[in-house]
Amino acid sequence: MSKSNVSEAAFLDLFFLNTAFAGVGDAGGLLPSATAGSLYVSLHTSDPGEAGDQTTNETAYTNYTRVAVARAAGGWTRTASLVENTAEVAFPQCGVTGATITHFGIGTDSSGAGKLCYSGALTASLAVANGITPSFPIGDIDVTED
Repeated sequence: MSKSNVSEAAFLDLFFLNTAFAGVGDAGGLLPSATAGSLYVSLHTSDPGEAGDQTTNETAYTNYTRVAVARAAGGWTRTASLVENTAEVAFPQCGVTGATITHFGIGTDSSGAGKLCYSGALTASLAVANGITPSFPIGDIDVTED
């Protein structure tokens, strides 16, 4: 069984844009957070899998940290059942020790073993070496519900 298109869109709005999912539960529906906060994009050297957390196969290149993206229109845009980043997501520039990145994730924590909510493969692996700044241009992170 799959979600309806209306349900997919409402769930994505709640999760990425902090907008109420009307008509579910009480009169207010599934309500947004009082403070929207951020989601954190991470880079991985292989598939973190469905059972993984944010640290599973996470890269450790020199200077790497996860990037916060606001749960709001300034961070994400939804069209139908697709969410995309509305601004460039740029990671810190690599220092001495590099890595090969094959996957990305979207999770709940800025560091540590937070909840990994979405993950996906890059269209091509990325060799990150000294002086390289990995980034996702506007619209390059695609999340779908279907």
